[in-house]
Amino acid sequence: MELFQYPYMQRALIGALIIGLAAPALGIYLVQRRLALIGDGVGHVALTGVGAGLLLNRSPVLVAVLVATLGAVTIELVRARGRTSGDLALALLFYGGIAGGVTLVGLSDSTSASLNSYLFGSLSTITPADLTTIAVLGAAIAVTMLALRPALFAVCHDEEYARVSGLPVRTLNLLLAVATAVTVTIAMRAVGVLLISALMVVPVATAQQVTRGFRSTMTAAMALGLFAAGSGVWVAANANTAPGASVVLMAIASFAVVAVLGAGWRVLRRRRTPDAAPVPEPHEVVLH
Repeated sequence: MELFQYPYMQRALIGALIIGLAAPALGIYLVQRRLALIGDGVGHVALTGVGAGLLLNRSPVLVAVLVATLGAVTIELVRARGRTSGDLALALLFYGGIAGGVTLVGLSDSTSASLNSYLFGSLSTITPADLTTIAVLGAAIAVTMLALRPALFAVCHDEEYARVSGLPVRTLNLLLAVATAVTVTIAMRAVGVLLISALMVVPVATAQQVTRGFRSTMTAAMALGLFAAGSGVWVAANANTAPGASVVLMAIASFAVVAVLGAGWRVLRRRRTPDAAPVPEPHEVVLH
């Protein structure tokens, strides 16, 4: 715990906790829409923004926010108009984003260490300005996802029913796209663009094993995200491992533990529940 006396470790912990709370709050809607991997696609587009920022000597995070938002909104509009499927839209995000990012980073004068900090995260290098950006945008994402939960759930569960009910479906879909882009970019410094999707999805998958309703699943997922973020930073500080990878591994470990305990509980319940009594055979009636 001595390491957390240093300001840079305190910033790392606070930043990780904010992202651990905001990412599952958004991720539950992506899982509901069966777009669990969209975080990876937007992350690749954000990498293009990082490369553009490094090339133009501008803030890579701010440029990545703009580029990722533009990419996510464009793909959502294309998908909504039916010109391409969801899978193809994700493929465009993956391949176009990574190709653009690699090209722009190669043209810039940045070092491989600088690029790795965005690919895999670098919590220990978070500055006060970075923490302020993460706090403001992370809080905005979490509050928006909670405040618009009924409408967003309706859109994600049944888009046609939501449209008939009078909800602004296109606006809500664009809001989710923008929120995904913002979440990915603010999480780059914590877990990296290659791992942020795991923090959006794994806590939700873990919560779904022990909860039934949407609200309880969302609450449990956010709590699990906080646990994974806090414990991951603690493990990284004591074991000298990569913070982003440690956070994701703690999230996956939580999933494994809950899965094993859940399976054991179901087996125990079956053993405790008495078998139904066999129905007696009807007696044979003999007529004299």
